Amino acid sequence: MFLSQVIVGGLIAWKFGISGNPVELSKGFAVLLVTLICVYVCGFAWSWGPLGWLVPSEIFPLEVRSAAQAVNVSVNMIFTFLIAQVFTMMLCHMKFGLFFFFAFFLIVMSCFIYKYLPETKGVPMEEMGRVWEQHPVWSRYVVHDKGMAMINAAQNA
Repeated sequence: MFLSQVIVGGLIAWKFGISGNPVELSKGFAVLLVTLICVYVCGFAWSWGPLGWLVPSEIFPLEVRSAAQAVNVSVNMIFTFLIAQVFTMMLCHMKFGLFFFFAFFLIVMSCFIYKYLPETKGVPMEEMGRVWEQHPVWSRYVVHDKGMAMINAAQNA
């Protein structure tokens, strides 16, 4: 995904430049760009795309899972709508830089997930509280005596 974004940004910068007007756009060049964008979409569909649905379904306790999924779906749809609305405007202003912008945020997202999201493979749903209690970052926000992940705002205030 990262490479396809960088390559698309580089090709658009090379062909369109800052002016946004290509000298001549061949059919082969257009096919290459569309192919690279399809590679990005396939990579997203196999990696980041499902995570917004999968991770929340695994990390919330059974008591709040349905409400948490409702919030998750709402937030997911709102941000999908916002990105769809501003993409064209960003493309007009940032031109080829937009693809470097998204490539940069792929790196940021990967670092964030690596640091802050615990591994849940093989962990039963009933034991998710223990995962959060043992995490180096999130353990300070978990109420340890109840055995489930809850924010203890009073303790941190």
